[in-house]
Amino acid sequence: MKTIYIVRHAKSSWDEVDLPDDQRPLTEKGKKRTLKVINYFLENRIKVDYIISSHAVRAHETAKILANGLKYPAGQIKIDPAIYHASGDNLIDLFYELPDNINSVMIVGHNPTLTDFANLFLKPPIEDLPTSGVVSLTFETGHWKEIPRSAKRTNFILFPKDLQY
Repeated sequence: MKTIYIVRHAKSSWDEVDLPDDQRPLTEKGKKRTLKVINYFLENRIKVDYIISSHAVRAHETAKILANGLKYPAGQIKIDPAIYHASGDNLIDLFYELPDNINSVMIVGHNPTLTDFANLFLKPPIEDLPTSGVVSLTFETGHWKEIPRSAKRTNFILFPKDLQY
């Protein structure tokens, strides 16, 4: 079984209009919403074997907050700049390179890419993955290269506004 956690970065700041898009930091509200997600993961005893993040500051900061909360070494987060401009279809390529001894992966990135990627597997599709939102999917295979052809199930779709923490 292979599990993917698709996580959109936390809410980011637009305060500095001259700041390049990939340099925008998180807001305090975004950080608090991400803590709600961590609490959900901890309460449900969810662990992650590997975290991949976009290079953008808001995504990498989100990944580090999640890693810290889930006791994952932040220094082992893989930064992949391709996530920043990828299409949903292209994102699947990241998983083909993973070793099969990794069973669960969290990818932290951006919309519309992550919504499009999640919707490759969701029936019915979601309209929009909100900031700090998570889609969890499990594929019935032992090999990452086989996930497009494998039976799959949706574990959960998590929108932080719905969490009571």
